[in-house]
Amino acid sequence: MDTALSEPASSVAAAGSTAVVRRALAASQHVTLGPLKLDCGVTLDAHRVAYRTCGTLNADKSNAVLICHALTMDQFVADPHPVTGKPGWGDTLVGPGRPIDPAKHFVICANVLGGCMGSTGPLDIKPGTSEPYNLSFPVVTIGDMVRAQVALLDHLGVESLFCVTGGSMGGMLVLQWAATYPERVFSAIPVATAARHSAQNIAFHEVGRQAIMADPEWHGGSYIKHGTRPARGLAVARMAAHITYLSEAALQRKFGRQLQGKDALGFGFDADFQVESYLHHQGKSFVERFDANAYLYITRAMDYFDLAAQYGGSLATAFRGSPTRFCLMSFTSDWLFPTAESREIVRALNSVAANVSFVEVESDKGHDAFLLDEPEMLRTLAGFLRGAGNARGLKP
Repeated sequence: MDTALSEPASSVAAAGSTAVVRRALAASQHVTLGPLKLDCGVTLDAHRVAYRTCGTLNADKSNAVLICHALTMDQFVADPHPVTGKPGWGDTLVGPGRPIDPAKHFVICANVLGGCMGSTGPLDIKPGTSEPYNLSFPVVTIGDMVRAQVALLDHLGVESLFCVTGGSMGGMLVLQWAATYPERVFSAIPVATAARHSAQNIAFHEVGRQAIMADPEWHGGSYIKHGTRPARGLAVARMAAHITYLSEAALQRKFGRQLQGKDALGFGFDADFQVESYLHHQGKSFVERFDANAYLYITRAMDYFDLAAQYGGSLATAFRGSPTRFCLMSFTSDWLFPTAESREIVRALNSVAANVSFVEVESDKGHDAFLLDEPEMLRTLAGFLRGAGNARGLKP
C-alpha cells in the first residue's frame, strides 16, 4: 500500500480530536479539496477525502478500480484496520490472485463524505469555531459522496475508471457513478443493492437513529463537548441493523436456541442465548470504531437515495445511451436488498439496450454474503473483470 500523504497539521486537526479519526488518518492517504456544492444547497469551501490505494496506475491510466464501501465499512478494504486490527473487509475480493488484483489493477477506496474515518463529516471542526460540526454539518446524499470521489480521482489524474464496484450502500454509489458519469465508467458491478431505499429499510434506519438520539449521552449531538459517547444507543442501532444483514437460516445454523456459557435458563435479563451474546458483541465492537453522528448522516444519505427520481421518475432514463458494461449480483437469502430490486435495475438497463449481465447467487448467508467468501460471487466477478479487461485492452 502507498504511504499516507502529508498535510498541514491544521488540516488534520480539523478532523476533530477523536483517537479513531487520528488513527485512521495516520493509516490513510488524505487530501483536502474543494469547494464542493451539496444537494442540500450548502457549499463546503473545502473537504477532505481519506483513502487508500494499492497497485500501480498503468501508463495510459486505464486500470483504475474504485471500490465503494458499505454503510459501516471504510477505506481499509485490503489493509488491517487501524482500530480493530482485523484484516481488510474486502480481503476475499482484493489481493494477489483475487478478482481485483493489485498486480493488474490500481485500486482506490475512499471513506465517504460524512464518514468518521478521516473524510470530512460531523466530527470535523466547523470553520470559524473551535467546535465540531455535530448536527450543524449539512445533510449529504449519495450524489454528494460521488462528487467527492470525482474530485479525488481528478486529483489523482484518473479520468476514466476501468471498474467501479461496491455492495449495499456501495452499490448505490456505483449506480450513481454510472448514471451521472457514464463516460468515466468503463464497467460497473453493483452488488446486493437497489436503485432506491425501500420503506422497510428506511424504517430500520429510523429505529437505529432513534436509539442513538434517545441515549442521554448523545446530548443533542454534542457529546464530544460533554466528554461522553452515546455508546449504548449506537450499540443498539448496530444490533438492530446487524439482524437485517443476516438470514433466518444463517442465524439458526450459527446459534439456534443454544445457551451462552450455561446449562439452564437464567430467569433474568442477562444474555441467556448465544444469539443475544453475539449481538451484544457486535454492538460493543462497533462503537469502538464508529461515530454516532456519522451513523445518522450516512443512514440518511441512503434513505434519500432514489435514482429514478433524479431522472423524472424513470430509472431507464438514468442509463439511456450508457457505454458502461454492467454486471449485477444479488443473493437468494438477502431480504434487506432482495433480488427483485436488482432485477428492476436489470430491466431498466435492458430497456435501453445497455450491456448488462446478472447473476443471483445461491446463498443462505443473507445480505452479508457480499462480504464473505462466496465462491460463485468471486467466480462471477473474476470472469466479468477478465472479459472487461480484454475489451479494455488490459494486460492479462
